[in-house]
Amino acid sequence: MAPELRVRRRAGLEDLPLPQYMSAQAAGLDLYAANSEPITIAPGEVKLIPTGLFLEIPPGYEGQVRARSGLALRHGLMLPNAPGTIDADYRGELQVVLGNCGRVPYTIERGTRFAQLVIAPVAHVRVVEVQELAPSQRGEGGFGHTGA
Repeated sequence: MAPELRVRRRAGLEDLPLPQYMSAQAAGLDLYAANSEPITIAPGEVKLIPTGLFLEIPPGYEGQVRARSGLALRHGLMLPNAPGTIDADYRGELQVVLGNCGRVPYTIERGTRFAQLVIAPVAHVRVVEVQELAPSQRGEGGFGHTGA
């Protein structure tokens, strides 16, 4: 059985769809802008876009907010903190940090599908301080170490 994502909508937003998968195998639920006035994002600017949604993510899961690929490709819209993380115990309004790295301003109208939400399992670890780490084939090789 699939985990349940409980959603509360801010009053006055009944005309906007709840997050939804747009195809049978989609990984992300599309999110809709719940702004009362158009929000224009100038090139190089970052704005906070409201969804009007409050989530109850099941324990052991997180929400990952991601850009919609078509808006990224065609208009340069991106999430500067992508993926944005929503913890299972957060109960405030889901708002998305959206930036414009395109060349022209972009306006988010009320009801625009502008981001997507992926619900993913989270593993908690036990942090252990040690004096040495086990060796690996890669070692300390960093940026670009495994090829171009």
